[in-house]
Amino acid sequence: MEASIIKVFIPTILAFVIGIVITPIITHFLYKHKVWKKQGGKTTLDGKEATEFGKLHPEDLETKTPRMGGLVIVGSVGITLCLLFIAQFVFPNTIFTELDFFSRSQTWIPLATFFLGALVGFLNDLYDISQGGEKGISLKMRILFVSVLSGLIGWWFYDKLDVVSISIPFDGTLYLGILIIPFFMIMTNALYASGVIDGIDGLSGGVFVSIFSAYAGVAFLQQQFDIAALSATIGGAVLAFLWFNIPPARFWMTEVGTMALTLTLSVIVFMTDTLGDGNGIVLLFIIGLPLVVTVLSNVVQVLSKKVRGKKLLRIAPLHHHFEAIGWPSYKVTMRYWVISVMCAIFGLILAAIA
Repeated sequence: MEASIIKVFIPTILAFVIGIVITPIITHFLYKHKVWKKQGGKTTLDGKEATEFGKLHPEDLETKTPRMGGLVIVGSVGITLCLLFIAQFVFPNTIFTELDFFSRSQTWIPLATFFLGALVGFLNDLYDISQGGEKGISLKMRILFVSVLSGLIGWWFYDKLDVVSISIPFDGTLYLGILIIPFFMIMTNALYASGVIDGIDGLSGGVFVSIFSAYAGVAFLQQQFDIAALSATIGGAVLAFLWFNIPPARFWMTEVGTMALTLTLSVIVFMTDTLGDGNGIVLLFIIGLPLVVTVLSNVVQVLSKKVRGKKLLRIAPLHHHFEAIGWPSYKVTMRYWVISVMCAIFGLILAAIA
């Protein structure tokens, strides 16, 4: 048990330290090359100008704060993984052999998803800043990428790993058969949509730290120690990002970070369900409540405008609505942090007893 705890926590600390070390280098690059939007503002889901957002977030902040802060997270995880992988060969039969969490059975798929998501997110951000405004890879193309990738992974779960059901706490399983593939695709797209939580300084970082830390605990309870180590390592990398993202943010996460994190989270959620004799999917509605609410608030807003002809919220997603009704951004952020921590604790309790 002690070795398993060390396996989880040492990579976490290493990822955090590496993130702190590489951030000044990344920050220098981002500011030197002016890696930010050339014009401020956003568009709504129906393609109109988001006027409420413009009132809350002045254009000078939009056009002077670098994007691609997620490179800190991706770089920290990547360097940590490489160092531990190399160390086991340089120092065989030592603690480094135990620390390596790069395993075919548990972490190959989530790591592949992590770096593929980061790559597409990076290309989107790069095109966005080079073209000006919100002109990155179109939303339709990004959804297509997420759908194809999640479809392939869903097929792998179904055909190669015999995942045909989801766990229900205290009540067995819900059999889906081949429908597990579209179910995984829908869940992955929904999680990707939750990436818009990266909208206030410090908000996304605090939320994702709690979620990945909680799933590290869930995987640890299931004795899936490689998944636990990966989840915790990502959490440590996000903590390093958060150190520099608290108000006033030195940079924003944007797609390179949110796409990598949300797509990887969907895989980890699935792998801590029936594969781990756990309830990873149902737990998402508790542990990931801030992400769930973010997506639902967007859906409700769109439906209200189509059905009632008017908005239900001042602005969607929900965290911007709180800003619009007068909450300071730091209050929104810190209350989301508190809720995220409590959801993580509650989720871990349910994982332990269900």
